[in-house]
Amino acid sequence: MRISYFLLLLTGITGIQKSKAQQITGPDHIVKARNEAKQRVLVKTIDSIFQSQVSHQFIPGAVIMIKQQDQIIQKKAYGNAALWNRNRQLLATPEKMTLHHLFDLASLTKVIGTTTAIMYLADRRQLSVDDRVSKYIRAFDTPEKRAITIRHLLTHTSGILEWYPMYYRSNNKQSTFQLISELPLFDSIGKQRRYSDLGFTILGQITEVVSGMPLDRFVKEKIFLPLGMKHTMYNPLKNGNSLPIAPTSFGNPYERRMVYDSALGFRRKEINPASWNGWRTHQLTGEVNDGNAWYANGGVSGAAGIFSTVDDIQRLVDMLQHKGRVNGKQFISETTIGEFLTKDQFNNGLGWMMDPSISLLKNGPAGTYGHTGFTGTSIAVIPAYNISVILLVNRQHTGLSAKGEYYNLSPVRAAVFKAVMDYCR
Repeated sequence: MRISYFLLLLTGITGIQKSKAQQITGPDHIVKARNEAKQRVLVKTIDSIFQSQVSHQFIPGAVIMIKQQDQIIQKKAYGNAALWNRNRQLLATPEKMTLHHLFDLASLTKVIGTTTAIMYLADRRQLSVDDRVSKYIRAFDTPEKRAITIRHLLTHTSGILEWYPMYYRSNNKQSTFQLISELPLFDSIGKQRRYSDLGFTILGQITEVVSGMPLDRFVKEKIFLPLGMKHTMYNPLKNGNSLPIAPTSFGNPYERRMVYDSALGFRRKEINPASWNGWRTHQLTGEVNDGNAWYANGGVSGAAGIFSTVDDIQRLVDMLQHKGRVNGKQFISETTIGEFLTKDQFNNGLGWMMDPSISLLKNGPAGTYGHTGFTGTSIAVIPAYNISVILLVNRQHTGLSAKGEYYNLSPVRAAVFKAVMDYCR
């Protein structure tokens, strides 16, 4: 009798447990179905955006990867990588865009290469972001520049000029470094954020001084290879690249305009535009688009020059998303990553943009960060939802508009980010 009662009681308990399990499983199925439906909407929205962009010939092509936690939600190539050959002749058969195309990352170099290099060195206490630049570069030990710190360079608050046509006065990296140190500041140190290519060029120099290695070799050996980024490099035409490369522009028509057209605000009274005429005119495929990186730095600069693929970029983003851990090992400490991804008074981190007012990160939750590149590249990461968006577009391949501008990708980036945010909510 007691045994039967016990069995009955046990059966009842088991039934209750089973019922509860079914109650839990039921909603899980509903949640899963809802998430899958939301994912289909996101994928359809992204497809619509880029199919429209390509069909209207606003852009030749694009590659996008959206990843949440360890799940790839969208990874796709659209359109074409190349429509013309090096001599401006229309290709009989356009080169289709693939997921394996190498892109000139332009200013994504600043975060993927230079910022990560400084992060790596700071994490190993080989430098501090609050060190004065003059500690490593004697030419900065002047009354005007002595107070500039590495943090100022990373946050674009050093007062160093935004841009300058270095190649008019320099044709190698050492003379370029020296020239930057000699140029007057445009503003007081720490007063405002003003994006500076020259400041990140100096961060590249600091990396070389501290590590005792050329910048390209340092980032390859200490960052890219350990992270499995085997297709990420400077000067791919010289470094054994085996992947197809998405071309950028025919020469540097916009940069030439920056030198000649005073309306853009970059003219310098000491520079006679006609005094130098080494401009490239052929299609740039595997040659860094940025003029200062190419003409004055041999293709290797802290501001521009890195080429990469969407998969390689994702590996670096994954490292940041996993708080510095790679394959179960700590590559960079969580504390250091936290310091670099903390907003300052100008709403940005160290190297990374974090301002939710910009189109790339529009209305993103706290902690969202990213960066853009002039050639048409961008990264946006939303830690609150553990999701990232990598977008690579060869926008320069269509050439300048009648107004002398390249196609503006800001609305496209904003639309993609909004679609991702709608999916996450």
